[in-house]
Amino acid sequence: MRSPAFPPRRPSHLVRYIFPALLLLSLFYYLSNRPKDPQVPNTYLTSGHDSSKSSSSSSSHKQGPPDVVNQPAKNPPPNQKPVHGSADGGKEPVHDSEPAPVQPSPPKPAAVHPIDELVKIADKDFKDLLAKESNTLAEAAQAYRKRRGRHPPPGFDKWYEFAKENNALLVEDFFDQIYHDLNPFWGLDPGSIRNEAMGYEMVINVRNGNASAESDWFWTQIWLDMIQTIEHLLPDMDIALNAMDEPRLVVPWEDINAYMKKEKQSRILSPTKSIVKEFQKLSPPVKQDTKSLHIVDKDWEDTNPYWLIARRGCPPDSPARKQPAMTSFDSKPNFSPSWATPHQYQGYVSNSTLSSEFCHQPDLQGLEGIFIKPLTTSATKVLFPMFGGSKLATNNEILLPAPMYWNEEERFTGGDDHGPSWDSKIGPVIWRGVATGGRNNESNWKGFQRHRFVSMNNGTKLARAEDGIESPVNFELPSATYNLAAQKEKRLGPWVSQWSDVGFTDLFCDPDVEPKQEDGHCIYTDEHYETVAGEKLAVQFYYKYLPDIDGNSFSGRYLGFLRSTSLPIKSTLWREWHDSRLVAWKHFVPMDNRFGDYYGIMEYFLGYEDSVPGHDDVAEKIAMDGKAWAEKVLRKEDMQIYVLRLLLEYARISDDRRENMGWVDDLLS
Repeated sequence: MRSPAFPPRRPSHLVRYIFPALLLLSLFYYLSNRPKDPQVPNTYLTSGHDSSKSSSSSSSHKQGPPDVVNQPAKNPPPNQKPVHGSADGGKEPVHDSEPAPVQPSPPKPAAVHPIDELVKIADKDFKDLLAKESNTLAEAAQAYRKRRGRHPPPGFDKWYEFAKENNALLVEDFFDQIYHDLNPFWGLDPGSIRNEAMGYEMVINVRNGNASAESDWFWTQIWLDMIQTIEHLLPDMDIALNAMDEPRLVVPWEDINAYMKKEKQSRILSPTKSIVKEFQKLSPPVKQDTKSLHIVDKDWEDTNPYWLIARRGCPPDSPARKQPAMTSFDSKPNFSPSWATPHQYQGYVSNSTLSSEFCHQPDLQGLEGIFIKPLTTSATKVLFPMFGGSKLATNNEILLPAPMYWNEEERFTGGDDHGPSWDSKIGPVIWRGVATGGRNNESNWKGFQRHRFVSMNNGTKLARAEDGIESPVNFELPSATYNLAAQKEKRLGPWVSQWSDVGFTDLFCDPDVEPKQEDGHCIYTDEHYETVAGEKLAVQFYYKYLPDIDGNSFSGRYLGFLRSTSLPIKSTLWREWHDSRLVAWKHFVPMDNRFGDYYGIMEYFLGYEDSVPGHDDVAEKIAMDGKAWAEKVLRKEDMQIYVLRLLLEYARISDDRRENMGWVDDLLS
């Protein structure tokens, strides 16, 4: 029975409604299939730990202590082209009712290379960073309170005076690493911090403005030499040192999260009248034979692979914690570049801080020697104040400038010769090194990063892989993402051979192999590598491009590379004291730890025959900008200024009255 609300219609009524409906459907179909206008991306992607806050998968990519302030890196979001509207301001063209005469199609403009965009954004980030410079003590104190949420420590005025006497450029962001390292200790009792430091086996003691150490270990003596240059400005303290290449502290993420909640609660600007301006005095240092009485048992672990230790510093829902751990490293490594998406833009590193974090990159467990088998493993879950020269994203050491940076050994710095002018250089790419990265052996070397990089520079292996004659055993041919001209012509091998001078000086064979290997040879890798003569850094500086690849830990050559007239191409998982001072694509070229972007980077700079233009001028500018910047903010004086600031903060955190300690003279005047 038909509802009275819908009386029958005559055919003429049906026609009257059907025709407009068809017209509307046709219009909708036309509009829905038009190309979409380019979207303006949000280019604010924070680096380091705060990067997770701007991501839909925040907990998956958040490493280390939560809520630690880090310098932002304004990079394009992954897989999104950073266009800013159309060339005419984003307006649609107006179509005349009469058809226009047919015109010949203009040539298509050359597509903007993603590296061009990254360099452009890096320039802006750097300008924004410089705009934060503090030029007076009051400005420095104000910047401190704004960024840290508490008053500066006692002695801040002396620190500022020391910095200015040494012609330092002061930007509060430069010191972010200090607070990343120290903030979790606000969750510990100050007395336990002092006891753990005083009772450790390798310590620098400061009493009454004098620094000393019982240990004669060479790293201890170098750090002591550095600290003695500022000892007159330091309060009493004990500084426990890590003497190993590898970091040793990996506190579970859950524990660090709890400590950081306490730290956040402690961020207050106490009333000026209640501020304590002086540090406490400490009793004389404990003698070596009684030190064990003052410390908590660390329950040192030697678990291998080290990945099982390192990943406990990742959030519980991160890929590193959720993906299964590898148990064998004997076959070709598994490359999963999709895990790199959060820190890349069209295949290139857009956030170098995030690139060095591994909690969102579980495939790196089979691509880095440190995760497979370090030279030594001795780790603890216990948080105590241990200082060291480098660490992974989930380690909890407090960073000092590495000993080789302060000591300025020629083998790490190149001496006084930083290389000729760009146009006078004799070759494109050079790399020399030992096959380190950990303890490689017959069943795991294919996963080691230096072995992978050297193989990727072997033109013969590349050519055989392209021709289908021999599959690579420890690397992959580049992805189609990079659209490499040489690869399209199946000439990747010959092309790389034209510009690459890369090789091992020693295959660093497993010491347990029989018969014992000599002269840098190795029975299980000799068929894959030929050793080459080493070259001093001063000679390497005669080449334009200097890849920098992690060894057993960080690369001690990095500062020398930055100070040279050559361009560092940096791949690393390691954190250092100076990271907040450097801007990727402005002062150095970042490279993903899988090295899948390596050939694309080199094609961008070198070009390819007549079909792809090079960008030699861009490379020279980054190299020269990086050199000038290193000479301005990575001097030995800058190391002193950083360490003085660090140790003033450390002394406050170790003081029983820390919540009410500070420097507030600028607020009283």
